[in-house]
Amino acid sequence: MNNKKILALVSDLLFTVKINEAARRNAMSVEYVKTDEDLIARAKEQPSLIIMDLNISSAQPITLIETLKSDPALKSVSILSYVSHIEGELKKQAHDAGCDLVMARSAFSQNLAQILKRHAGA
Repeated sequence: MNNKKILALVSDLLFTVKINEAARRNAMSVEYVKTDEDLIARAKEQPSLIIMDLNISSAQPITLIETLKSDPALKSVSILSYVSHIEGELKKQAHDAGCDLVMARSAFSQNLAQILKRHAGA
């Protein structure tokens, strides 16, 4: 188990840069995946955190959250997702599916360093 690893399902280059920078500052590594199958396979390595963009078009984030949280071996892995602030219904669906924290994109961007510091155990 690598508790300094982040698994990310993110397509936006701006957020990729922000995640990389915050992870580097907290001595964490980030692995980016592009599909549901990749994320599920890599999640078995028990990352410290999974970051998901709920607006990603290459995956089914809500179904993915349900799948991860229904697997006893993966249930304890923290999932953080972010979404456009105007998509309240999608935010509610993510919470209902078991996502540990759902944030507006702006709040995610502003608080990313502190969030990763918590998950790095710093």
